[in-house]
Amino acid sequence: IGPDQIEALYQYAKFQFECGNYSGAADYLYQYRALCTNSERSLSALWGKLAAEILMQNWDIALEELNRLKEIIDSKSFSSPLNQVQSRIWLMHWSLFIFFNHDNGRTQIIDLFNQDKYLNAIQTSASHLLRYLATAFIVNKRRRPQFKEFIKVIQQDQCSYKDPITEFLACVYVNYEFDGAQKKMKECEEVILNDPFLGKRVEEGNFSTVPLKDEFLENARLFIFETYCRIHQRIDMGVLFEKLNLNYEEGERWIVNLIRNSKLDAKIDSETGTVIMEPNQPNVYEQLIDHTKALQGRTYKLVGQLLEPAQAQPAR
Repeated sequence: IGPDQIEALYQYAKFQFECGNYSGAADYLYQYRALCTNSERSLSALWGKLAAEILMQNWDIALEELNRLKEIIDSKSFSSPLNQVQSRIWLMHWSLFIFFNHDNGRTQIIDLFNQDKYLNAIQTSASHLLRYLATAFIVNKRRRPQFKEFIKVIQQDQCSYKDPITEFLACVYVNYEFDGAQKKMKECEEVILNDPFLGKRVEEGNFSTVPLKDEFLENARLFIFETYCRIHQRIDMGVLFEKLNLNYEEGERWIVNLIRNSKLDAKIDSETGTVIMEPNQPNVYEQLIDHTKALQGRTYKLVGQLLEPAQAQPAR
């Protein structure tokens, strides 16, 4: 077997892919990569195998190929940084097919998109991908610490990119504009239903549902409620239900379940129709330690800035 035969295997795999025989193409590309010594050609074959696995809906194998591609893209020396950024953007676009079909996709998309290198690529060249990262954060309650940092990204990119889902987060966490958040919730519902990835339908008998839509709206209401409660001690339930797009009966049941199932320090006053938030007493000792640490860090940074010009001057 020589270079001509190995090249013929690549062309034959490409031919099988174009004919729709994705299983055969994936097998031939796997064999080709084992024989190929050209790194560029091998990378091209890996992209082809990823596409074939996605088209066959082999999500576990496709995820493995995606991770292989990521390792190569991150470690490979590109002719220019722009080419590397473009490769990362292509990888993120392909990954949407996997992440919104794989069982663990909502966590995986945050792990990939929220890395500094990939988040920078999104902010500079593919802002529309913020929609999917924002949605993943909203429906994934386990990633709240990273979510706080992501809100800063939303705040920075408000002028350069606008999307109902990112605008919803800006209304709740940046501008504290709850009436605006209520309107954005309705727009978000339309976006999800019409998005090819977010609007994935599940057939249940004679009915068709969009699971992500219901989960998104439930968590969106929770975000509004939590933020609204932080800045109010006594909340009129009628006003709150209006902001949550719920009627009074649904809203009261929703809040009762929320207080029962969460660690929320709140109680319902049925006579006045209000939710009363129990004030949290701050731990003064912990606050003092936090402020001391922050002061130490700022002092160290300031000293470094003062010494830097002196260190940069040549010795005489």
